[in-house]
Amino acid sequence: MEQGEFSLSEREFSRIKTRVYKVAGISLSDAKRTLVVSRLSKIVRALGLPGFDAYVDYLEQGGSAGDGQDFINALTTNLTRFYREDHHFEHLRTYVRELIANRPRGSRLRIWSAGCSTGQEPYTIGADLLDAFPELKRWDFRILGTDIDTAVLAKAARGIYPESEVSGLTPARARLFERRGDGSVHMPQAVRDLVAFKPLNLIEPWPMKGPFDAIFCRNVAIYFDKPTQGQVFGRFGQILAPEGFLYIGHSENLGSGGEGFRLVGKTIYQSKRSASRREAA
Repeated sequence: MEQGEFSLSEREFSRIKTRVYKVAGISLSDAKRTLVVSRLSKIVRALGLPGFDAYVDYLEQGGSAGDGQDFINALTTNLTRFYREDHHFEHLRTYVRELIANRPRGSRLRIWSAGCSTGQEPYTIGADLLDAFPELKRWDFRILGTDIDTAVLAKAARGIYPESEVSGLTPARARLFERRGDGSVHMPQAVRDLVAFKPLNLIEPWPMKGPFDAIFCRNVAIYFDKPTQGQVFGRFGQILAPEGFLYIGHSENLGSGGEGFRLVGKTIYQSKRSASRREAA
């Protein structure tokens, strides 16, 4: 079958929207109809099903966990790059410099990249901080990268990218990557050792307890409706360390989830909880 042979009725589109919202919190607008047809048609074809109604029936009645994951992977959008929204990394360096000055040598430092896609964000965090503060090699420093899309996590774990991905960086930043002479760049092992990649659905229970000194969740909440955004941002506030920072996307705001935060910079929020209040509790 050709892709054009699959038509998407209003009923089918409604069923797909309902399912992806239920399982992933993703809110699909009517403008996403073409995307849905484009991304799901090849799956429907591979399963030998006659159309999208039959596909949703299959997922609901007999599909495996892998089939369900394929559905989610197909409908997630993964746009990222190294040093995206540079002011966040500048702020993070200032913050970590203060932590180093005020914490004992070898202290714990935890950063979470939520919705990490193919890994450029957590690797930027690790490479940039190790370059600025070599002493972090002697700290208990770890970065968690999570995403609902298992396909992009597999790419992230490899840590290999086309050389074109670093072509726009400054020479100082470009040298943080290892060129292999085959048109690819590799993340140095010291950076890869910092990052653990795990699948995670943000609307389901989170297995990690934190606290995280900083959380990056950029251009992820735009795919949620307002109630879901508020719930997710509120949970970030609970798992952040006192006075820790949350970095979000340039077109996002915390909405109802912002009660526990103060705005301290462009799309940069700080937890209102103080260490002294937490200790007193």
